Amino acid sequence: QVRLVESGGGSVQAGGSLRLSCTYSGPRYNLNCIGWFRQAPGKEREGVASIYTRDGRKKYVDSVEDRFTISHDDAENTVSLLMHNLKPEDAGMYYCASDGRQSDYAPMCAYEYDFWGQGTQVAVSA
Repeated sequence: QVRLVESGGGSVQAGGSLRLSCTYSGPRYNLNCIGWFRQAPGKEREGVASIYTRDGRKKYVDSVEDRFTISHDDAENTVSLLMHNLKPEDAGMYYCASDGRQSDYAPMCAYEYDFWGQGTQVAVSA
């Protein structure tokens, strides 16, 4: 069974930075694609960034392309999301998710994610 644990959320001022971490465990075939998603109150969940863990390819939503960096540390079983120049609209609950059914055509490296963490909260004040 896959287990995903997020950490690193917090409260920052606009323009600040945070680093989120997703520590994973479980069968590797369920971890081919790991993505970060966020959900603000009253809004739909959206994919932010994802990484193909086998070859390191990355995908980002346009709104974070030049500010966020996703990375994978295979030795530490961790996928990190480094967020710079945070804006109030970046605030929300951030979730880490994984799936084994990666796709080259999916916006966030997989069309569906079967495994989710509990989330970590990010607050950004203006």
